[in-house]
Order: sequence, then C-alpha cells, then structure tokens
Amino acid sequence: MESSAVDEGTMAAARTRQREDFGGFNWGAAVLGWLVAGGIAIILTAILSAAGGAIGLTEVSESEARQNAETVSIVGGAVLLVVLGLAYFVGGYNAGRLSRFDGGRQGLGVWIVGLLVTIALGAAGAIFGSEYNVLQRLDLPRIPVDEGSLATGGLIALAAIIVLTLLTAIAGGKAGERYHKKVDRAAYGG
Repeated sequence: MESSAVDEGTMAAARTRQREDFGGFNWGAAVLGWLVAGGIAIILTAILSAAGGAIGLTEVSESEARQNAETVSIVGGAVLLVVLGLAYFVGGYNAGRLSRFDGGRQGLGVWIVGLLVTIALGAAGAIFGSEYNVLQRLDLPRIPVDEGSLATGGLIALAAIIVLTLLTAIAGGKAGERYHKKVDRAAYGG
C-alpha cells in the first residue's frame, strides 16, 4: 500500500513539474487552431452552399427574396452561428491537443488570433479601400445584414457570434486537453 502512495505522490509531483515547464499559453497552437477553425468554416460553408444549390435554394426571384428577407436573415444567422461554433470548437480542440496543458487558454488563444486577424483585415480594407477588402472579396460566412447599416439585429448577431465562438473555442480547447488526461491516467494509473 505504501509504494502505491509513493508512486501517486511521485506522479503528482512529476505532473506538476511538467505543467510548470510546458504549461501556459502557446501561440503556435493558437495560430494552428485558428487555421483549422478557418478551414472548417470554409468547408462547412461550401457544403451548405452546394446543398442549397442542389435543392434549388439559390433559385429565388428578387421579389420572393424581398418578401422573405426577415426569414432568410434569421435562418442565415442561425446557420452562420452553427458553422462558426463548430469551426471554433474544432480549432480550440486542435489547440488543446497540441499543447497538452491549459486547453481552455489554448482555445481562448484561437479566438484571440481570429479576432486580431479579423480586425487587421477590416482595418486594411478601410485604409486601402474596398478593392483590397479581403473579407468582402472572399465568400466567407458573414452577418446576414447589409454591411452599410449595422442595425439592432446586426449588433445582436455580432454579439451572438462573438460570445458563441469564444465559448466554443474554450470548450474545444478543454476537450482537447482531456485527451492527454486520459492518456496520463491510463499510463500512470492516476
């Protein structure tokens, strides 16, 4: 009985030392997690666009679109939230798996990198004009509100996107870290 208590104490000390040496925030994992999140968002958007085209959702007349604008905006916003939530969860998971410790921080890092890149691209578009606005030229998911007028609905959608992507990135990072905890339990019996 004593030897297992010593082993558990030794393993706890070893894990504490590993965390001190290798824990904390990892920018490399955050950037790679953000790249994964961006890739997943693009792939999911392409799949949804292809599915919409295959079932004829893109064949709507202008008058039908105007009559159903509110419904289209709500559905578009919900789909955008699902796509971005999944993408940031997977990006956070990737960062958490890469870093072993502090998965929540790694997920937060994915979100911060995404926010910084979005701000930088938006600023570049504002400084250099709309012909260099990368976000406008790419067919990325966006808030289903006219870019010129961010009304109350647009602000609500923006707040929902910010909160959801933050929470899903952190949750993904924690889920990625859990993998390493399972491996440690299996390897060391703790």
